[in-house]
Amino acid sequence: MEADLSSPSGERYRRLSLWWDRLPGPIGIRDPLPGDIDVDVAVVGGGLTGLWTAYYLAVADPGLRIAVLERDLVGYGASGRNGGWCSALFAASGDRLDRAAAGGGAAMCRAMEATVDEVGRVVRSEPIECDFAPGGTVVLARSATQLQRAHAEIAGARSAGVDERGLRFLPAAEASAMAGASHVVGGTYTPHCAALDPARLVRGLAEVVEHRGVRIYEGTEVHSARPGGVETDRGTVKAAAVVRATEGYTRTLRGQRRSLVPVYSLMIATEPLPDHVWAEVGLARRETFADYRHLIIYGQRTADGRMAFGGRGAPYHYGSAIRPVFDRDAGVHEALRLALVELFPALSDAAVTHRWGGPLGIARDWFPSVGFDEATGVGWAGGYVGDGVSTTNLAGRTLCDLILRRDTDLCALPWVGHRSRRWEPEPLRFLGINAGLRLAQSADRAEEKTGRTTWRSRALTRVLGG
Repeated sequence: MEADLSSPSGERYRRLSLWWDRLPGPIGIRDPLPGDIDVDVAVVGGGLTGLWTAYYLAVADPGLRIAVLERDLVGYGASGRNGGWCSALFAASGDRLDRAAAGGGAAMCRAMEATVDEVGRVVRSEPIECDFAPGGTVVLARSATQLQRAHAEIAGARSAGVDERGLRFLPAAEASAMAGASHVVGGTYTPHCAALDPARLVRGLAEVVEHRGVRIYEGTEVHSARPGGVETDRGTVKAAAVVRATEGYTRTLRGQRRSLVPVYSLMIATEPLPDHVWAEVGLARRETFADYRHLIIYGQRTADGRMAFGGRGAPYHYGSAIRPVFDRDAGVHEALRLALVELFPALSDAAVTHRWGGPLGIARDWFPSVGFDEATGVGWAGGYVGDGVSTTNLAGRTLCDLILRRDTDLCALPWVGHRSRRWEPEPLRFLGINAGLRLAQSADRAEEKTGRTTWRSRALTRVLGG
């Protein structure tokens, strides 16, 4: 079943993000589930996790009957609103992965690096036009304490067997030449990242899987994903295998309220910038960028010459609430604009044309996971903590192997089968998560004021399980 691209009703979704606004042509809406159906695999969630899972299953066994069920439109969630980093970043540290399995950190690092290449291969071969630009990532050190963290990351990479081809230190002059930010004293660079347009990726991938026979039902709200099938507001889907791929929206499923919490990340984008501004800012190969502050920031130079910039800072909402009004927070968006201008003074006069946000999923131990229970036929993946553009692909390939009972290296990675304990009930959840946010903000302010690492930084590391 193909999307009805003649329908104008999907145009209202353009306000979800810059990426949705840039989608070519009219935005069509697919039909909902027509009633009770039987399939081999039911995938709950029409984001990148669900679509990559459907893609690899359809490639491996074209005879499989696969249905993807999406409450809104494909790519409505984080998959169509994120920063567009297809990177080798994984939310759990190498040390934590090693504690989960001997050599787990190095194995996961290799798998994530290969995943960036795999996404590039697929978007070229299918093809999917998503402005894929493998320029790597530069992370800037802009103070003495940030420089210490850069050196510590290099040391950790070397101990894990990552050489300069995977991550290298940048002296101040080289870092500034790559990204012309203020107060740069050094940095790091990895080639294992590509900037892309995430909405074009997820929407293009949906078309690809449909062409391979996968059925996608939009406007279909799933109430529960259980052994043997899925219950929706439109009917029941019987399936031998069920995959939960709902990330920040997992709490909407029956019995999953405390599995993952939705935490908002917000973004802004400027108008297209003139060449003389980009000559000062740099990012000539569309390198993605960040710095070593505690409260995460991230950005990219878009294919149409804008600066897309985001970061944490939005509060966690009581009861894991998810509402469209939370996508825009005037105070946080203004703080992002000020942070961007402080980082790149050349952008001080640039108009901000887009402001948006959305929830991402975080497990209690900040450890992403993927798995499939053969006894129940239920699989899952998620908890990416904002590093999901590439990790979703690895999850999809892994779920394919697990469902088809293939004994592969992917199935032995340390995140496979990991179970995070549930989040605390309210109000403990609300108090704890927002206290962590304030701690990150306080740690950055203290470092800026004192010029050295404080107890707040060490406390934050412990909170995040480092």
